[in-house]
Amino acid sequence: MTVGAPAHGGHCVARLDDGRVVFVRHTLPGETVRVRITEQRSKYWRADAVEVLEPSPDRVPSVWPEAGPGGVGGGELAHVALPAQRRWKATVLADTLRRIGGEQVAQDVAAVTGGAGVEVEALPGDDEAGGLGTRTRVDLTVDGEGRAGMHRFRSHEVLALREMPLAHPALLELGLLGEGSPWRRVWRPGARVEAVAPSVGEPMVLVDGEAVALRRRSGPPRRAVRERVESSVGELTYRVSAAGFWQVHREAPRTLVEAVLAAAGPLAGTRVLELYSGAGLLTLPLARAGGAVVTLEGAEGAVRDARRNLHEHPQVELHAGRVDAVAVRQLGGGADVVVLDPPRVGAGAEVMSAVADLGPETIVHVACDPAALARDLRAAREKGYVVRAVHAYDLFPHTHHFEVVAALGREG
Repeated sequence: MTVGAPAHGGHCVARLDDGRVVFVRHTLPGETVRVRITEQRSKYWRADAVEVLEPSPDRVPSVWPEAGPGGVGGGELAHVALPAQRRWKATVLADTLRRIGGEQVAQDVAAVTGGAGVEVEALPGDDEAGGLGTRTRVDLTVDGEGRAGMHRFRSHEVLALREMPLAHPALLELGLLGEGSPWRRVWRPGARVEAVAPSVGEPMVLVDGEAVALRRRSGPPRRAVRERVESSVGELTYRVSAAGFWQVHREAPRTLVEAVLAAAGPLAGTRVLELYSGAGLLTLPLARAGGAVVTLEGAEGAVRDARRNLHEHPQVELHAGRVDAVAVRQLGGGADVVVLDPPRVGAGAEVMSAVADLGPETIVHVACDPAALARDLRAAREKGYVVRAVHAYDLFPHTHHFEVVAALGREG
């Protein structure tokens, strides 16, 4: 089977003689491969490439074989050279914006990129390190024998891991993996293990949400970690629940802070509405840059963290609640800039419509899913807002995931 172009989700598209679509993982565009069918549906099949007959020049030895065919999820591009991974993601973004966002959205993006498309940019240090050691947070599950591992792709089966090269070196030094792991005495089969390597202080391990240590420590157990981000508006410091959300790539917080500040433009004297604001990663620099910021976040734990992180900024109003059209209209009156960083499903047409109805000068959209971004940009365009600038960042090397920051302004 010869496979074609990449598609959203980490696979390439191939077709059988009868026209049936097959989504093939662990291959590259143009390769001829033998496949193993893993799922059959009425409209399409899924498959893994198990033998490469004619390899792509962009194929390299996998940096994480345990994430290969039949293995765990989370490293589906580990066999692809880093520059080719970024071209892959750029191709997926362009295709998704046109197919889901529509021709007008695609033309808007082409206009601001000079027709060259959006380049997916590497983060500092990734090329030198081969895209390895970037993840400061990893999630594991303990198998029936008490070994830490991950789920087989699209399965509930846990596969014990021997290595995890994408993890930050501080996490690898904990010795969580393997038959001889000393941590096996502090967890049980089926437990969920989260390991965190903050930018400040020692790593932390949580088992089923509770911090654990190999040696008993005096005092109350740690429940939070500290993060430090160097930025154009000074050093930013945060206290974040260890089990809460934080960007996993070691360089992601700084990259996104700078991208959002650049997209938002001068903020002195402006009113900013920030949606899906989390623990305040973006709120703090927006406030430091001179904005009077009103935030809305649905996770109450994240809002508690944000209150600690923003306590020195009285011009910031923090609100806990569901992000919907009603809340946007209630909180966003007079907003000059709206910043939103929605979850993977995106903000949705109703929220984007409500944001546009506020009439801000600029909308900054941070997206972790190209399909959701395309839907949101289409909804914004229907309300008169078009893309003015767009940048994409390879926050997740060796996976199909990436992040996009888009600045929107009124049409005309």
